[in-house]
Amino acid sequence: MDNFDLIIKNGEVFDGTGAASKKVDIAVKDGVIAKISETILDSADKTIDASGKLVTPGFVDVHTHYDGQATWDDHLNPSSNLGTTTVVAGNCGVGFAPCKPEDHEILIELMEGVEEIPGSVMNEGLAWNWETFPEFLDALEERARDIDIAALFPHGPLRVYVMGDRAVNREAATEEDIAKMKVLIKEGIEAGAMGFSTSRTLVHRSSSGEFVPTYKAATNELKELGSSLSGEKGSVFQMISDWEDADDEFSILRAAANSPGVKGTFTLLDLAPTPNLWREQLDRIEKAQSEGLDIRGQVISRPVGILMGHPASMHTFYARPTYKSLSDLPWDERIEKLRDPAIKARILEEKSESPHVFVEIFEERFKNMYPMEDPIEYLPERENSVTSCAQRDGKDPDEWLYDYLLGNNGNNLIYIPAANFSKNIEEMLTHPHTVSALGDGGAHVGSICDTSANIYVLTKWVKDQKKIELSEAIKMLTRQPAELYSLFDRGLIEEGLKADINVIDFEGLKLKTPHIVDDLPAGGRRFLQDAEGIECTIKAGQVIYENGRSTGALPGKLLRGIQADPRT
Repeated sequence: MDNFDLIIKNGEVFDGTGAASKKVDIAVKDGVIAKISETILDSADKTIDASGKLVTPGFVDVHTHYDGQATWDDHLNPSSNLGTTTVVAGNCGVGFAPCKPEDHEILIELMEGVEEIPGSVMNEGLAWNWETFPEFLDALEERARDIDIAALFPHGPLRVYVMGDRAVNREAATEEDIAKMKVLIKEGIEAGAMGFSTSRTLVHRSSSGEFVPTYKAATNELKELGSSLSGEKGSVFQMISDWEDADDEFSILRAAANSPGVKGTFTLLDLAPTPNLWREQLDRIEKAQSEGLDIRGQVISRPVGILMGHPASMHTFYARPTYKSLSDLPWDERIEKLRDPAIKARILEEKSESPHVFVEIFEERFKNMYPMEDPIEYLPERENSVTSCAQRDGKDPDEWLYDYLLGNNGNNLIYIPAANFSKNIEEMLTHPHTVSALGDGGAHVGSICDTSANIYVLTKWVKDQKKIELSEAIKMLTRQPAELYSLFDRGLIEEGLKADINVIDFEGLKLKTPHIVDDLPAGGRRFLQDAEGIECTIKAGQVIYENGRSTGALPGKLLRGIQADPRT
């Protein structure tokens, strides 16, 4: 009789392949699934009775921005507490390596503007015990954490490292610049970078308001850099773009994926100003796949949701002069001042000064704002918008919003379903050449909390809407994203693979409303989110969460490049 580290008994096991569930027991030894059988009678150091529960592989989230948080925090929340056991960081061309000491502030401003992580948090939290990208990976590897992390090589820091101020000013790269960048990318891939990422969207700006160094970088530059990727290393070229010339932009992905084994992936959203773009992009993907080019869209299972209010990092009024003059007051004093009719009138008359791009876009789009409910409704009805509420109360929308945000002692929030507020989410999500992603964990800490989008696949599209089969949804959250990044040792419940496992009470599975905490370095605030029904999350055979609470176990590792299937 064998003795295992862990046995999970009596669960309904979904193995991640998309196949129907089976009632089997699972035994774990040394971080690996050692045995699967209808009944396991062997002994174990720990036994979990999963009767009436789902047993799934741990979730794999390929679009996060934990580049900074992973250097100072042992727990990659809000991901690990929601069933995710593997994350990929370094997306969208932003990160912290390579970086010369004199350029630290440039990259902090870049990350503060693009991914909305407060500069004070990064100034205190980042140790900067690296300069090159391989040294950054070494720094990640030194720290214990709860789940596995992998990292893409980001274009923004690379450009600044090679070109200095010319990159910040978005000048064209010379042939010599490109040659230097290619050498560094190859070194990064050899050290374990999962691939390369870039951003070509005007929404991404530094905290100074300037466009990012990669914005409108020449197509030729990106095609040359993409040629540095290695199919043998499982490299992925990741991109976000405004798709002004969609065929030209897509050609960058095609060029990268033309190297055998290299894959391309990009942010795929249904955007109101370009209502046909999502369908055109799926057509481009299908054509590329038919030609043997592995290009896949990344789709979020709900709208990209912005949370605004006094506890958050921004809202309609936060950049107006009178409001800013009160922002350093203690909370209760500030809220009391904001209730003063004279101050209210002054703020309502003022214009914002250099607001974040989110406020620049949505400051007065009251029909796109919704009072945040508990539990939060991610696909709200149009008649519940701020515009509709104001009309019913006989107020102007800006005044109604001002008064609403002061409710609950100033803690009321609004929810803005920004991009992807669409009836086409299901079709995009279930397309054979897309992956569920775009939770952005570790980024937009004071205005977005979308890491629970993986759970939303299960609560909304499987349980409530019954649009997706449960077995297929589990595959979408586990094996599909793992395969995109050549992580062949996980994403399935099969003997010989990583024992990354969730035990879920499916009937009780429910997302809680995001809440603000102030646990970042320098007292920075961020949104976190919890869920009911994730009874147990196991990483490499160790229980890291039980009923939403950390056990303190830190078995997570840095992943370097392709993770081969140990069974082959």
